[in-house]
Amino acid sequence: MSHVTLIGDRLASTGTEFVYEGESVACEGCPYRKQCLNLTEGVRYEITDVRDEGQLLDCAVHDTGVRAVEVEPTSVVANVAAREAYAGGKAALPGPCPHTECPSHEYCVPDGADFDSEYQIETVHGDPPHEHCQLDRELTLVEFKPPDTTSK
Repeated sequence: MSHVTLIGDRLASTGTEFVYEGESVACEGCPYRKQCLNLTEGVRYEITDVRDEGQLLDCAVHDTGVRAVEVEPTSVVANVAAREAYAGGKAALPGPCPHTECPSHEYCVPDGADFDSEYQIETVHGDPPHEHCQLDRELTLVEFKPPDTTSK
């Protein structure tokens, strides 16, 4: 389901993905709080439409202002334990990884997913981009189903 929210003008482009991090201290007293702070924290969103007819609004967080966009929750691509990698099943992230130089790091510590939750697997992609896991984990690259945020 599509949500209308405000986002920094520099980021307002169809296809841009971001993880909503919640309120900044600079948001206090802003007249646009209800329109801007209306997403679910920690969820990854994709901009599906930019409301070009909308005006550019001043913002204490975004230097060039904010504009209205439509967003939808989007999937998160991640590595999970190979034994848990079944489409339709649930899996959790295997845990933090300190090896930031690894080509799989962004999938072991993906934006928009946390280590304390289980996620439904939408698609199994297969082998991760690394040749060998430096933590000796047997991993499979999957895509988590977007979360249901209709209760927001």
